[in-house]
Amino acid sequence: MAEKDVMSADTQTELQEAYLKPLEELEEGAIVEGTVVQVDSEYVYLDVFCKSEGKISLSEFSEAPALDDKVSVLLIKKEGRNGEPVISKKKAEQKQVWKDLKDAFTEKTPVDGEIVKEIKGGFEVDLGVDARAFLPISKTDIIKVENPSEYIGLKGKFLLERLYGERKVNIVVSRRSYLEQASLENRTKFFETTQEGDEVTGSVKSFTSFGAFIDLGGFDGLLHINDMSWGHVTRPRDFVKKGQEIKLKVIKLDREGQKINLSLKDFAEDPWETFNERYQVDDRVKGTVTKMTDFGAFIEIEPGIEGLAHISELSWVKKIKHPKEVLSIGDEVETMILGYDMDERRVSLGLKQVLPNPWDDIEASYPVGTKLTRKVKNVTNAGAFIELEEGIDGFLHVDDYSWTQKVQSAHSVFKPGDELEVTVIRVDTEARRIRLGLKQLGDDPWEQLKAKYPKGSIIEGEVSNVAEFGVFVKVPGDIEGLIFKNQLSPDREADPDEMLSQFKVGDKVRAAVSEINPARQKLGLSIRELKYREERQEIERYMDSGSDADSGAETFTLADALKKED
Repeated sequence: MAEKDVMSADTQTELQEAYLKPLEELEEGAIVEGTVVQVDSEYVYLDVFCKSEGKISLSEFSEAPALDDKVSVLLIKKEGRNGEPVISKKKAEQKQVWKDLKDAFTEKTPVDGEIVKEIKGGFEVDLGVDARAFLPISKTDIIKVENPSEYIGLKGKFLLERLYGERKVNIVVSRRSYLEQASLENRTKFFETTQEGDEVTGSVKSFTSFGAFIDLGGFDGLLHINDMSWGHVTRPRDFVKKGQEIKLKVIKLDREGQKINLSLKDFAEDPWETFNERYQVDDRVKGTVTKMTDFGAFIEIEPGIEGLAHISELSWVKKIKHPKEVLSIGDEVETMILGYDMDERRVSLGLKQVLPNPWDDIEASYPVGTKLTRKVKNVTNAGAFIELEEGIDGFLHVDDYSWTQKVQSAHSVFKPGDELEVTVIRVDTEARRIRLGLKQLGDDPWEQLKAKYPKGSIIEGEVSNVAEFGVFVKVPGDIEGLIFKNQLSPDREADPDEMLSQFKVGDKVRAAVSEINPARQKLGLSIRELKYREERQEIERYMDSGSDADSGAETFTLADALKKED
């Protein structure tokens, strides 16, 4: 019985030592692993190798643990006021987070965090378990932060730039440094493993007028507007959307300049490969005006096939200075293929060729002699352009304005908008010119004057002007003739200047027609010739009276007549 009691005492001592040994090894302030032994409505009870179980508020758990679950806690005291250990799950997590932060700061490795709110000069970042860091706005992104609110809620990785004490925590992080580091690593790997022709995936980052930048993993590739589609692209946003993830083909790698060119259109067939199987010269095709320049309009006849309609091929009749006079971007038009170059990928188009050329039938439309009433379109010094129909003008020269009026400048008799009755006097199809006349609507008074007053006739008129060289006389038909001053007197000995001084405007004058030329509109008059003609007529009358006398009478001679005249 005594032996049994001794063994029991030894066993008890061993068990007590075995129990106390791990308790002695535990250090206050250390993180230990406990086992869940009980869970009630308020607390979770853990076996942490102390004399009694420790308890933690259930609120420290995101969800209630199960029995036998392992939980890391901070051993604050081995024995509290009631003899039970004081432990904390939250402080254990905080201590672990701080240890992880110190390791990350030392080793320059990134940590996870979430931007939770905007503060002065930047943002506050939650690094977990109440660890908050300051993110300067300049360290937020590799691009300028235009709208800070867009970054709230962003989760990502950050590099620690400043880390002070556990109690008075001062942590400064940089997302930009991480992005730049990751970009460099990804870019280096990309250029090492990627070849032209490879397919890659990226997301649309931003737009420019010439295309879109694609994020390939912290670094950009360019999707040029010309590589978005074989067809005409005006706005990059019409083909891809910001943030959209797309598959692209690498078409150019500049390893030295670290530039990447991407293509979307290379996934589709090049329409130029089969162009000559589908189109021929003189084919009529429909297309859309995509762009205009001073020299013509570009027209897309199918996606990827764009031709040029030169300004000279836009109209048969209009003198077009710029395509915008007849076309607008987006117009649907019918054109004709005038030619193409497969090597240069060029197509020449014509708009006028699908319409009849009005000049082909111009002589039938406006035969000589046609009378028209039309408006003056434009006036030059030489005459007026009169629009016969859209794009077809006729020219009325000042010489064809009046048979008698001398016009020095067309501006004195025409102005734009005047409505005139004219007649077609000449059509030149080859030169594409139509000559019009206004005076030709009536008879030529010069021809009428010549018929009534041939050379040698006596005519009456009124002095219209006195010049240094003679007197202008207006005669019937509103025609003006000229008497040179040496023809103003029948007396050859008379002083011409003295004779000229005797005439004034409005004087009535009788003179003989010394010259009449309708083609040159020239009328020459002479008072000296008039006197001579009158003398001749008198002589002829005497001669006629002599021939009626008695046959036995003496012959009446010219000398006799002159004596009688005296």
